[in-house]
Amino acid sequence: MDTPPTPASAPAAPPAATDWLRLDQQICFSLNAASRAFGGLYRVILKDLGITYPQYLVMLVLWEHGDLPVKKLGEHLRLDSGTLSPLLKRLEAAGLVRRERSTRDERSVEVRLTEEGAALRERAEQVPRRIVSATSFDVDEIRDLRNRLDQLTSALDAAVHTELPDED
Repeated sequence: MDTPPTPASAPAAPPAATDWLRLDQQICFSLNAASRAFGGLYRVILKDLGITYPQYLVMLVLWEHGDLPVKKLGEHLRLDSGTLSPLLKRLEAAGLVRRERSTRDERSVEVRLTEEGAALRERAEQVPRRIVSATSFDVDEIRDLRNRLDQLTSALDAAVHTELPDED
């Protein structure tokens, strides 16, 4: 008695809910999906300001800290100069920042807000409120989530710098 051949396209058995290789079990995917959703929302909100989300982050640092060397700005944003330089060029072309060689150290380039860049801050004050209102979270929940994400980032940074043990 021959058994009928199983078609190659037969559906696989559904994975167990505890299968660690399921997409819905991956925190990295959830974080990436949330990041992409935020990016889409910021794109809509920042359109009125004429800047992109990465440019908004640069402006936030400059509004908070004032003039900074490119290197220090990159440290705040966790960006290397190769990623930061094109952002700064576009912000400079838009008249929001100026880049100038440091008078103290010619190897260093300082980033300064222009009057227009400083004035944009007032218009940007509505951005965080619009972001909060687009979520189902209250301010305390958002603060808690941000703190948890900061803890996660610190833990992941530490893990990158230490060898993780193999699980047996």
